[in-house]
This record gives sequence, structure tokens and C-alpha cells, in this order.
Amino acid sequence: MIDIRDITPGESYACRFRVKDVPLDEFGRLGGLYSLADLPIARVGEYTGLGILMQRDLDNQLVRLKDQDSNHEFVCGFDDIWDIDTIEWEEPFDNLATD
Repeated sequence: MIDIRDITPGESYACRFRVKDVPLDEFGRLGGLYSLADLPIARVGEYTGLGILMQRDLDNQLVRLKDQDSNHEFVCGFDDIWDIDTIEWEEPFDNLATD
């Protein structure tokens, strides 16, 4: 895996992350204002996900990322991200022939 301090600006990266003290539903998914589902908040706890790195702040050791499941953006400290790797983007319609 890649260290967050070694990533190349302009390249695409994803990582696992955790955010603490967020509202969760009974299934452990983001709840409250983070959800469109009509489920009550069951507890406040830790949420982990896979996110695309959007921005890195080396001075404050923070990253801004977009969660793949909820599409919400979060700011996390370097200690709350792991498994950083490059992203290989795929274009789903590249193989379609045009007539």
C-alpha cells in the first residue's frame, strides 16, 4: 500500500477510512441527515467505508474524501485512513459501437 505522504498530486487514489461519532441506523449505515431512508437513528458510532481521495493537507494531516456508498464527503485525519491505493478508472460505454 501507499503512504499518504507519498501520493502524487493529480493522480487518483482511494482508501479505507473511519469517521467517529456519526449517526447510524440499526444496520450500521449512515443515518440522520446522511441518509434518505426513513429509518430512525439507532446509535451514534463509528462508520467505516471506502472513499476517493479528493484533497490532502500535509500541514494539518487531513484528507477530504468521498464515500463510495453514501456519496458524502468527509474530512479525516491521517490516522483514520489506511489501505491507500491507486484507482484505475473504467469507462463503461467505451466498448459500444456507434452506427
